Amino acid sequence: MLDAIVRYLPGPEDHEISAIPHGGSNEDEKIKLLPDPEKPMVGMAFKIVEDPYGALTFFRVYQGRIRKGETYYNQRNGKKERFSRILRMHADEREEIEAAEAGDIVAVLGIDAISGDTYCSEYPYCTLEGMHVPEPVLKMAIAPAERAGADKLGRALAKYRREDPTLQISSDDETGETIIAGMGELHLEIYVERLRREHKLDVIVGAPKVNYREAPTQAAPFNVKHRKQSGGSGQYAHIVGRFELLPDNAEEAFQFEEKIVGGRIPKNYLPAVEKGFRNAIVKGPVAGFPVVGLHVIVEDGSYHEVDSSDLAFQICAQTTMREHFCDTKPALLEPIMKVEIECPDSFQGSVVGDLTSRRGLVSSTETEGPHCRIEGEVPLAETFGYMTNLRSMTQGQGTFTMEFARYRRLPASVEREVIAERRELLNKKS
Repeated sequence: MLDAIVRYLPGPEDHEISAIPHGGSNEDEKIKLLPDPEKPMVGMAFKIVEDPYGALTFFRVYQGRIRKGETYYNQRNGKKERFSRILRMHADEREEIEAAEAGDIVAVLGIDAISGDTYCSEYPYCTLEGMHVPEPVLKMAIAPAERAGADKLGRALAKYRREDPTLQISSDDETGETIIAGMGELHLEIYVERLRREHKLDVIVGAPKVNYREAPTQAAPFNVKHRKQSGGSGQYAHIVGRFELLPDNAEEAFQFEEKIVGGRIPKNYLPAVEKGFRNAIVKGPVAGFPVVGLHVIVEDGSYHEVDSSDLAFQICAQTTMREHFCDTKPALLEPIMKVEIECPDSFQGSVVGDLTSRRGLVSSTETEGPHCRIEGEVPLAETFGYMTNLRSMTQGQGTFTMEFARYRRLPASVEREVIAERRELLNKKS
């Protein structure tokens, strides 16, 4: 054991440490740090722990010396902060000290840091190489059981996020849900339990809703006239054109094109027409999902010298989407995830069979000694809870990584179920 300590835990003098010049990159010439207490201080905040008396920031000093009551610069934002107290930690016991030098690991009170921040006695000086934070493999939605707990939940999640860089908190713009993402179900379940125990918060958790898309499957013409007269100036707008499909490799999800000749619609109204279509595609008429892959071409129309306006043409475009987009026989698209699974070779058959049962496709398998790597694609909707199932199938030895690949059309049977559930949800909200 002592040999291992010498080999893997060298003293500050036996290990070379370098930092990146402020504003530089990993390719730039690096600054060599020396365990010299007389040189400018360089240290890293590598862990944050919330304490009843405040946030404890665990700090490793690489160069120079830190002293109680002195101020140092956060190299991330240039903020100058005072190290009000320095503690040497002995498990649950704390020893307050006046100073710490290169090689020391201490806890600091009174600074507002996040994991991986570099502190120096000068600004700008250098930045230590950040910690590698792996991408989360599992996400779930979380909400307070009572509306009054929303602020309390937000503060608690922000605190946990500062503590743990592998925990990610986000808000889904389309569903309005708060999403927590982490390294597995156990990881997230621990934080859910901490919310209940430490903050007395009753929360509801569940898989986040899949963000489907609506896309046309065939071209269709439209000819819509918007006319409204209710005393005073009225509203009049008329557009004629067609819906077309965008190619699969199109960079944008929506394109607007006008091919009007002879001034049938004045040029100053065309931005309003485009704005009307763009507003309408945020929630498609089929199930309220965003519309993608749509090319709108306006070829003709008419206007009124007095009653036409930007608002009238916006409303006309929105009416066109609502009444005629269904003529394109739109279909729902679902997000498809690229997965890479590693497991013992003896479980390959079970893993491949399970992936297929989830509407997944296996693209390749590769065996390396006793282990195999399986690559494929699987719909996002079928991946929730997959880590637990994979571990069950492989006696805890299977792992997987997942990233977004593309959108693909839903099977008809699944599409009908999704549309029915979505419309039921929208009806409840209205």
